[in-house]
Amino acid sequence: MQVSFGSRATAQSGSTASSANLFGISLIAALAGFIFGFDTVVISGANLPIKELWHTSRLFHGFFIMSMALWGTVVGALLGGLPAQKYGRKKVLLWIGIFFSISALGSALANGPYVFSFFRFIGGLGIGVSSVAAPTYVSEISTPSTRGRLVAMYQFNIVFGILIAFLSNYFLQGVGGPNDWRWMLGVMAIPSLIYTLMVFGIPESPRWLVAVKRDNTAARRVMERLGMNNIDDEIQMITASATHEAHAGHDNHHFFSKKYSSIIWLAFFVAFFNQWSGINFILYYAPEILSRAGLAAKESLLNSIAIGGTNLLFTFLGLYLIDRLGRKTLLIIGSIGYIISLAMVAWCFYAHASAGLLMVFLLLFIAAHAIGQGAVIWVFISEIFPNRVRAMGQSFGASVHWVFAALITLITPVFLDKDDGIFKDNPWPIFGFFAFMMALQLIWVLSKVPETKGVSLEDLERKLVKE
Repeated sequence: MQVSFGSRATAQSGSTASSANLFGISLIAALAGFIFGFDTVVISGANLPIKELWHTSRLFHGFFIMSMALWGTVVGALLGGLPAQKYGRKKVLLWIGIFFSISALGSALANGPYVFSFFRFIGGLGIGVSSVAAPTYVSEISTPSTRGRLVAMYQFNIVFGILIAFLSNYFLQGVGGPNDWRWMLGVMAIPSLIYTLMVFGIPESPRWLVAVKRDNTAARRVMERLGMNNIDDEIQMITASATHEAHAGHDNHHFFSKKYSSIIWLAFFVAFFNQWSGINFILYYAPEILSRAGLAAKESLLNSIAIGGTNLLFTFLGLYLIDRLGRKTLLIIGSIGYIISLAMVAWCFYAHASAGLLMVFLLLFIAAHAIGQGAVIWVFISEIFPNRVRAMGQSFGASVHWVFAALITLITPVFLDKDDGIFKDNPWPIFGFFAFMMALQLIWVLSKVPETKGVSLEDLERKLVKE
């Protein structure tokens, strides 16, 4: 009995250690999300100072200054699947950190709008590739029961980065006088370099090693390190899945083939609706929207921090619930929250309600996003595609997301500009339109979205791929 007890205790402590190891490795990969979030929002603090510094046209400012990183993100997301599939997830995660570091220092030291936009584009490439490689990597090293919350850590890190960016902008305002925006952008080099060094310590994805590189020995070592159970069965299942994909006909090698059509539409619409909620519109232009509602510049930056804090808190709740309630349930809860909050923000602007009331509904909107679409999008896209095309599928979903993010950011000044924007006097129709789009999202979720919680990646493939 003593021996039995001792071995059970050893097994239990080994299991705890491997769980901690899996969590730690997932966290390092997901830290790409922190830099992604920081980089995405830090520009909101530099928006007005750069406008005054370089005096460019409204459209030039929208394209070259505000949305250039997003166009880099689109390119990175479109192309990120190829190196992740060919060279492995780890190498790509390493290059992401290098891109972020170069972008932070280059944009902080830029001496003109074109140099600035070039380095913002480089950072955008890093974000785009990270939105492909990081969720793909984490989904492939996790178990069915932990996959939701481990991949959702990427989103948690994004919103943590967003909050830190808002805080950083707030505290750095005035530090360098008219050049304070350079400090806001340059400080991102610190987490970028730390992340780059940490990636050296993580292993390659075992599913990539089996399905693409055909290196079962290396995959076994990684699986042992991650504490996976039934390693032989896992390798056999991944190999069978990859072999089936490879021999199921020429149609198979074409990503946009009929067999993947239902999965591609799921990835398209989850990414499409994510942006037509208006989330990036609100995050990028938060200080401007809030000052339009009657809040002073310093106060609007402070309220941006409230937005970042709410985002973090409810993403944490989404992280807790995603493997308990499931992806579909969270999307339904989020959709209802979106519709109510956006309709009320539109009404607040329309009726010239108090800035405080408007802020309450903006925070409700952020909470609805964080618990629903925010928590679900990267998890859902990373798990619905088969092993052999997962990086390409993640690339497709991320590209759709970033194309619409870039378009919305680019055209916002045309609608919002205080001098000659279409809705310069009152932006309520913008929020009314977003509320309508979220009603469409709710119909789509109820009628088309499958539940994926607790199902292995190989079982999901059998369910979703059309033969």
